[in-house]
Amino acid sequence: MPNSITLSKLSWSTPDGQNLFSNLDLSFDDGKAAIVGRNGVGKTTLFRLIAGDLAPRTGSISVNGTVGTLRQAVQVGPHETIATLFGIQRQLSLLSRADAGTASAEDLAETDWSLESRLDQSLRDVGLDATETTRLAELSGGQRTRAALAALVFSDPDFLLLDEPTNNLDRDGRDAVADLIDRWRGGVIVVSHDRELLERMDVIVELTSLGANRYGGNWSHYRERKALELASAQHDLVDAEKRLSEVGRSMQITAERKARKDSAGKRKGQRGDMPKILLGGLKRKAEATSGDNFRLAERLGSEAEADLTEARKRIEVLQPFAVTLPSVALPQTRKILRLDRVTAGYDPASPVLRDLSMEIVGPERVALSGANGSGKTTVLKLITGQLAPLSGELRVMVRFAMLDQTASILDPALTIRDNYLRLNPGAEENACRAALARFTAGG
Repeated sequence: MPNSITLSKLSWSTPDGQNLFSNLDLSFDDGKAAIVGRNGVGKTTLFRLIAGDLAPRTGSISVNGTVGTLRQAVQVGPHETIATLFGIQRQLSLLSRADAGTASAEDLAETDWSLESRLDQSLRDVGLDATETTRLAELSGGQRTRAALAALVFSDPDFLLLDEPTNNLDRDGRDAVADLIDRWRGGVIVVSHDRELLERMDVIVELTSLGANRYGGNWSHYRERKALELASAQHDLVDAEKRLSEVGRSMQITAERKARKDSAGKRKGQRGDMPKILLGGLKRKAEATSGDNFRLAERLGSEAEADLTEARKRIEVLQPFAVTLPSVALPQTRKILRLDRVTAGYDPASPVLRDLSMEIVGPERVALSGANGSGKTTVLKLITGQLAPLSGELRVMVRFAMLDQTASILDPALTIRDNYLRLNPGAEENACRAALARFTAGG
């Protein structure tokens, strides 16, 4: 039976009752598929459901084949190594005993003589210079991602589930991931915002508040189709609004005309210019005509309302999200930060940074760039005081706030509101809610 993952009538809601999606029907095969959508729409939740980390509220997930998962954050212990990540400690021990001539017959029967070469090849495929004894804690975030991806491929599953695989990677790392996906012969399901990676997909699954839609082709093809669908929906929306407005005007004109005729007929009846039998017949005819016109207008109005509702359903209404960084009002000559011949790292015998000197003056905006493992995060840890220099001098002359990759500034045990008030102790409730509303616009 071919490898496949099938989602049938799948529904899931948050513990507080917020419904993320309902009755999803999707299927994945040996092709390369990406799940896309705005933040908060449920991409990672859907990923975790497919990976088996969460159970659906209703519906089912059927997996034919083995699944390997790469998550956004690679958490490691202080003593874990590449061998730990790959899960090959026992096999390496067997090889060691075999090489030393102390292995039993049973050990030799289980020994995988190709293990070390396959391990080396997996690490080379992701561009990582490491061995089985390399401690994961010594690697940067991007290097850990590469190591986790290498371990995933080493396990040789039928499906790769990749959650933002290029988030922490430098240019070489992103290229290595793209090349690996190109070579992969099994199924791939990716959650990503990386446009270059999305261009390599066979299928794009868009998840929105309205449900899930499947588009054959890569990112560019998906965007073309979406533009056409949006233009069509907007045209239908304008047309339905126009028809509804015309029906309303027509009903108003008809009502005003009837009122004028009724008034004129009443005046004639009062003057006695017309026999009562004729007057009664005209009244019944006018009422019948008026009733027919009203029913016709009501039907046209109902049709226009239905078309308007349908057109609105096809357009997911999103409020744009933007962050404006206020001016810090720093004088141009104010010294902010100074590093003078700083050497730093986690092992004095092999520092990450040597003799680093830099200075920031005034309201400068500075970007730290470099390859994975070059020391970018180490510099930030020095500035924030999480790491002390091995030598040299470091001075920070202003107050600062740090937002890292995992948003560790937040207390996961608190609500978003309580976190805001904890970090802004002088803020009032209204200011808190107004600030949070700006950052949750559009979901």
